[in-house]
Amino acid sequence: MNGFKKSSSQKKPLLQGFLLNFKKGKTIICLVALLMLATAKTSASDNNPVANPEAVVICGKARFTVLTPEMIRIEYSAKGIFEDQATFTVTNRRLKVPRFRKREDNTYLYIVTDKVRLKYRKSTNPVTTPASPENLTITIDNNGCESVWYPGKSDSLNLKGTCRTLDGSNGDNKRAEMENGLISRSGWAVIDDSWAAIRSDGGRSYALRPNADMEFDWWAERSDTDALDIYYLGYGNDYKKAISDYTKIAGKIPLPPDYVFGYWYSKYSAYSADDYRRIMSEIKDNKIPADVMILDMDWHWNVGNGQSGDKGGWTGWSWNTNLIPNPKGLLRDIHDNNFKIALNLHPADGINKNESPVYFAAMNSELNGKYLNDKKDNISWSIDYTDFTKSFFKNIIRNHESEGVDFWWIDWQQHLTSNDTYGLSETFWCNHIFFNDMVRKRTDRRPVIFHRWGGLGSHRYQIGFSGDALINFQTLGFQPYFTATASNVGYGYWGHDLGGHAFTDESIVNDPELVLRWIQFGVFTPIFRTHATNDARIERRIWKFDNFPTMLEAVRLRYSLFPYLYTMARKAYDTGISVCRPLYYEYPESEEAYVYENEYFFGDDILVVPITEAAVDGISAKEIWFPEGKWWSVSTNELIEGPCKKVMNFTHEQIPYFFRQGAIIPYNPPTVMNVTERPDNLILNIVAGSDGESSLYEDSGNNSDYATMYSTTALKQIADGNRGKYIISARRGNYKGGVSVRSYTLRIFDTAAPVSVKVNGNTAVSYVYDKDKRCTTVEVPAIKCSTGVKVEVIYSKE
Repeated sequence: MNGFKKSSSQKKPLLQGFLLNFKKGKTIICLVALLMLATAKTSASDNNPVANPEAVVICGKARFTVLTPEMIRIEYSAKGIFEDQATFTVTNRRLKVPRFRKREDNTYLYIVTDKVRLKYRKSTNPVTTPASPENLTITIDNNGCESVWYPGKSDSLNLKGTCRTLDGSNGDNKRAEMENGLISRSGWAVIDDSWAAIRSDGGRSYALRPNADMEFDWWAERSDTDALDIYYLGYGNDYKKAISDYTKIAGKIPLPPDYVFGYWYSKYSAYSADDYRRIMSEIKDNKIPADVMILDMDWHWNVGNGQSGDKGGWTGWSWNTNLIPNPKGLLRDIHDNNFKIALNLHPADGINKNESPVYFAAMNSELNGKYLNDKKDNISWSIDYTDFTKSFFKNIIRNHESEGVDFWWIDWQQHLTSNDTYGLSETFWCNHIFFNDMVRKRTDRRPVIFHRWGGLGSHRYQIGFSGDALINFQTLGFQPYFTATASNVGYGYWGHDLGGHAFTDESIVNDPELVLRWIQFGVFTPIFRTHATNDARIERRIWKFDNFPTMLEAVRLRYSLFPYLYTMARKAYDTGISVCRPLYYEYPESEEAYVYENEYFFGDDILVVPITEAAVDGISAKEIWFPEGKWWSVSTNELIEGPCKKVMNFTHEQIPYFFRQGAIIPYNPPTVMNVTERPDNLILNIVAGSDGESSLYEDSGNNSDYATMYSTTALKQIADGNRGKYIISARRGNYKGGVSVRSYTLRIFDTAAPVSVKVNGNTAVSYVYDKDKRCTTVEVPAIKCSTGVKVEVIYSKE
């Protein structure tokens, strides 16, 4: 194909493909492929794009790879060249080979697993025009009904994924832009990873190939750019297995460092160094827990404006010394106040001689004038070249990181694809480069970036900036659905502009109730960050609002939730199931799970129903669907038995969230001001009346070896009539920085008054019973984390 640029760093593909065609007369005998690369890794747990040959069936110019009983890769190349490189979407095909049967007759090839039945007309292109089942079909049993797929078949029942940005989001106008997800009520979904398929970010799915010069995978040409390369996922309504298996081929969702789960202060405004110091002082004076400080684009000069500081461009790399005369001093002060720091980048316009003379000179010398514009005063943005990329990170990024920058906000929005490399998505590629550079070059910490969605595979780079949503209740109302639905493509860490971004109506721009409800929603989202655009009319210093005490309670609730949230984030890494997820993951056969899209699960055991409408006379009435089971209403202190629909009333101070009966939900004590703290007391919220198990996950918070260096504490309750047993097991595993001794506060909801409370069978401890809240509180004295503890409570018979 035309349009590729060539570079000395680009090597020929490791494998151009292979084809075993044994012909007898006109009959093509389909054989199971036996070839594998000599350099391929053999462990099923390794990240290996070459599938186990026992999973591969080649039939003429078609190749089928049985990845799981429900997932089959389908390739067709008129050249007989198949793709064994990783791609932007798929990085691993070396899975355990599932059981399957292959047979053929003179016309068809059949592949049958425990879940799917594939039928392929030999010697044909699986894709027909118009789309039809003539050449290829895959059939599954979808909840008792036969469901047939063929290439090109449309799917109106897809449950959707996400979209690149919420810029201009107003109400639910972005719904139409949401791409298809990996699950559907049809029972099947398809990933089209062909070169010809345009991704949601405007780019193409390039190959990824190891690059010794960069020390991480670099883009490469596909083996056959005309080839069909699609993945069929026929999981029926086993939605969680579909998403989990996707992360087995597309990569895990990395666990972000602990500090990103705290409160981020952020506002696009021309803040000076004194302004930042004043903000930090006011946050401290108002006793607001906080962990991250964002420096938006006014930290730097702008391309084309020399040292004037005037607006007129977005890209810049050098400190705006008019606002921040001593950058290192400011960043040191921010760190001294226990904040982590991110700088905003808009890298579209390259490195300008006037804006950043030192950086320009260093890079221009290293690159020997390469990438200069005609005026020779700007090095063009060329992150798709290895030499530019190495020089850029060496001279600019490393310098700022040495000053104290902890991570980067890559706010790319200027160009969807590269001006030079055909079909290379700048959104995806910037994310890939920045994240993997941090993996290789900042091994003392856990990699994380804040970025735009760049299509499938972007979950490997964690946290998304959703963009510039408009300020109104209708837009807030769309975000719970949008956030939970993104889990359908594994994109579990959307970060929104809490409070809304851009001006719509001056009468509501600083509406205290609207900001409050946005923040309360944010408590139960992956990233807790207030933000807004550069508009003096918009206030994001929450301590300036009349209802600040209520906002502060929401912030404190977020910090209380951290142990539970962090545990669920680890589970997302292990399983691929995001923290926020739709109700139909758990209740796929309940129609209400699809209809009540404003509700979602926050982890395994908390049902959340954000208030997204203005109250009437201070009261918000909300119709809530409660799934099967029993649910403790934390705000109203009542147990609700599902399935049912119930209209409930909430004041501004109340948030509709509900603990599952049987759950044990760990909280931080209210004294915690940074999520990086490891307190020696934890609160366990327990809903009595049902057996239940959960766990507490802990690690050092910012360690890059968290895959192996961590600990877990199993938590269990046994309900036996009027007797409750609550078991905290000995901590298993090790990590640096954890406490060795810890006390526990058990808050046991929906109980009668206790008769006795014992620890480890014989030690009586004091307790408090709140009759109105039906809550028993037990204080368990400090014990070694390496030993377990059993609390037994006998309740009065009502």
